Amino acid sequence: MHPLAGARIAGWRLGYAPVVVDHAARPALVGHMTPSLQRVEHVSKAPTQPVSEVAPGGPAPSSGMHERRPPADERQIVHLFERWQQHGDGGARDLLVERYLPLTRSLARRYMRSSEPFEDLMQVASLGLVKALDRFDTARGYRFAAFAVPTILGELRRYFRDSTWSVHVPRGAQERALRVEDAQQQLTSATGRAPTVAHIAQYLEVSMEEVLSSLQASQAYSTLSLDAPRRTTDDETDSYGESLGAEDERFERVEADVVISDALRHLPARERRILYLRFVKDLTQSEIAARVGLSQMQISRLLRRSLEQLRAYADGSLPGELPAVP
Repeated sequence: MHPLAGARIAGWRLGYAPVVVDHAARPALVGHMTPSLQRVEHVSKAPTQPVSEVAPGGPAPSSGMHERRPPADERQIVHLFERWQQHGDGGARDLLVERYLPLTRSLARRYMRSSEPFEDLMQVASLGLVKALDRFDTARGYRFAAFAVPTILGELRRYFRDSTWSVHVPRGAQERALRVEDAQQQLTSATGRAPTVAHIAQYLEVSMEEVLSSLQASQAYSTLSLDAPRRTTDDETDSYGESLGAEDERFERVEADVVISDALRHLPARERRILYLRFVKDLTQSEIAARVGLSQMQISRLLRRSLEQLRAYADGSLPGELPAVP
């Protein structure tokens, strides 16, 4: 065996043993290397202890081996967490927020297909990031990203569950509505047509009643303003509020007309004529008295009595015929 030179070519492993190459044997070895394996790193030519011969397939004894350490970036993150959690360093917390904002932005983009503005989604995701920073425990040995992702996604889901529905719907109904909506998209993509309620129920293995109730609950997600424009048949636009009807005030008059007409049948003809002249023709008591040949005092008495009897008949408390007024 040739004496080993003071330079060691490291960075390669054959099996589990590092390759130690003699300068004299290097040209022959390099000739057999593939182009992708020709990257080598020369160790400094500082004097080293003699290296014993390595047994084939066995570990190479070396006093210069170091234990594996986390990457410098991970060590820096742990150091920032220690400054924030142990010493209350707000600057370290700000650096952590800036460090993980790209991750937060990528998670918020998952929900860009919704009707919510991306700025709102980014704000909710950032709130989840801050909560993750405050709850993370470096002593557990986990990477912060593995802890932050479910925390941020949970905050986004909670936002959609509690803040985006126009009408409050129970949580179970919301989750079923989302499942039904996802099933509709999956079946539409697979078959090329809109699925029926029966197909959705079979796909989700639920009853058709649950699918119908979920479809009804999904309508509460968004509402339409009455001031929103609406296109009419004449290519003109008006608001939805203008197309809504109002309660007809004459309904009450129709009902009152039926009741009064039935009660008037129980009054004598003279009293009916006096009421007609007073309330339909809008004549005064003196004018009515001149037409029927009575005094104004008698007309006043007859009007008062007739109205009292009409009220009594309308309430059903005075059945029968009325006596004639002298």
